[in-house]
Amino acid sequence: MTTTTAEPAIRLRGVEKSYGQLHVLRGVDLEVSPGTVFALLGSNGAGKTTLVRILSTLLRPDAGTATVQGHDVSADPVRVRESISLTGQFAAVDEILTGRENLVLVARLRHLKAPGDVADELLERFDLVDAASRRVATYSGGMRRRLDIAMSLVGRPRVVFLDEPTTGLDPEARLEVWRVIRELAGQGTTVLLTTQYLDEAEQLADRIAVLHEGRIIANGTLAELKTLLPPATVEYVEKQPTLEEIFLALVGHNAGKDQS
Repeated sequence: MTTTTAEPAIRLRGVEKSYGQLHVLRGVDLEVSPGTVFALLGSNGAGKTTLVRILSTLLRPDAGTATVQGHDVSADPVRVRESISLTGQFAAVDEILTGRENLVLVARLRHLKAPGDVADELLERFDLVDAASRRVATYSGGMRRRLDIAMSLVGRPRVVFLDEPTTGLDPEARLEVWRVIRELAGQGTTVLLTTQYLDEAEQLADRIAVLHEGRIIANGTLAELKTLLPPATVEYVEKQPTLEEIFLALVGHNAGKDQS
């Protein structure tokens, strides 16, 4: 999954951002390699969303530099926007339209040729063909999130920002989103994922950074981060299934799929 190149897909150097006396980012340094999933962990208020908004040109940093695909987010925001897509914590879909109509609308806004073909390809890719002609108001939470991510991929962006994409989803829907994220990285898309769920980062990320009080306090692979703690002690315990495993075993991984 990991691709090694000389030029990072995302690079931040000394990025700072304050709101009055509140210092949200206090000199963030970060690099993300192309075609990888990079997880940014942090508690509420750590600065994760602010960092994503800077990278997606929605905010200007007070100090430091940030580049995406080699383009400076402040000096060349148009080129940055051409290469990225942003999916926030809540699905940005039009509930009055059908799933297909949402995708066609975005394709037309991006001035793509054959917007219907673009929509049909993404409906197939995200397993939404059977629900394509239904109004989004009838979709389940997992289906809305899949459609939201599909809409963000119209135009094939090189970098995708997913800001807490599984917030509020049930276990089955979370697994569906995880599958989508793995597929994105497998096809060469760079994914910057912000999350509060540690298991999500553990399952998906090539590298993980911890943002705390506006600073990166740890950055590395899962194996590298584990070395920061004392060596594990060996204990023999009876492994009990987790509640998530019990739930999925009872309902089946595909139960309720594409139902409201």
